[in-house]
Amino acid sequence: MNELKHRIIETNGIKMHIAEQGEGPIVLLLHGFPEVWYSWRYQIPALAKEGFHVVAPDLRGFGNTEQPKDVDQYTLLHLVGDIVGLLDALNEETAVIVGNDWGATLAWNAALLRPDRFRGIVALTVPMMPQPPIPPTTVFPKNEKELFYTLYFQTPGIAEKEFEKDIYFTIHNLLYWASGDAGPRKGNDGTPNPFSMVLRDKGLLASLPEPKMTSWLKEEDLKVYEGAFKKTGFRGGLNYYRNLDRNRELLSCFNDLKVTIPAQFIIGSRDVGLSIPGMEQIISDMHNLVPNLRENIFLEDCGHWAQQERPEEINKAIISFIKSL
Repeated sequence: MNELKHRIIETNGIKMHIAEQGEGPIVLLLHGFPEVWYSWRYQIPALAKEGFHVVAPDLRGFGNTEQPKDVDQYTLLHLVGDIVGLLDALNEETAVIVGNDWGATLAWNAALLRPDRFRGIVALTVPMMPQPPIPPTTVFPKNEKELFYTLYFQTPGIAEKEFEKDIYFTIHNLLYWASGDAGPRKGNDGTPNPFSMVLRDKGLLASLPEPKMTSWLKEEDLKVYEGAFKKTGFRGGLNYYRNLDRNRELLSCFNDLKVTIPAQFIIGSRDVGLSIPGMEQIISDMHNLVPNLRENIFLEDCGHWAQQERPEEINKAIISFIKSL
């Protein structure tokens, strides 16, 4: 399998689109929001060339994968079930799993719940975090004028209406805003810049900087994303955020369980997540939850889309990690 191929497989009750290339041990690449399989366009051929069977799915609700109607069909248990079912459909016992953004959250939980099926994990931008003691939506900040972006996403239809008004504009804004090209996430005094507060009367996009073309995000790339989200809208991806409290309830029986497989974490110094209070401490303490964490890699001036912004460095890190297993 020397060329990139696409096909539909059945897993966990849904039809899932995958892009795949190469032969050998399997590596799964899991995208985030708002992304699709295409976000791994730089990694797929590089990993295939090194002798791996690379599989990049459109996750549940994205791209050419089915989009269940009900919000409660997007829990982490459903998502982990999709990936385990994907391995079964490919007749593979184990895989190395790599994820960015929501894909990283999914990868961590897959490694946590099914260490028998995953022999290593590389997580980009989102660290392994302990289960919150109270529902997450009760602690996100809000006031009369603003609310945290995850709260803005909670009510079905509101964010969809804003984002789907001009899908090209939305994708360009969100990808640029969270990238390293948008600038440092801390001021000259070292304090975090305001992060992801949404004006209630204007929406999320109004507060973002004017997007620009970059070396890693070109017109052709934006057109691919635009086409994908024109087909699906944003509901599927937003439903991931609408299950934050439900995930806490469903996963409470796994509290104090640790990720025991070998792991590597990569984050950019300009990642928007570092503006969240306490995030740097969570990363520093992550070895308590991931005792076989090999290392944390910090990429200077890189933002939230590390595999797209710094593909050569990400490829090198992933290949080196897999070959060390």
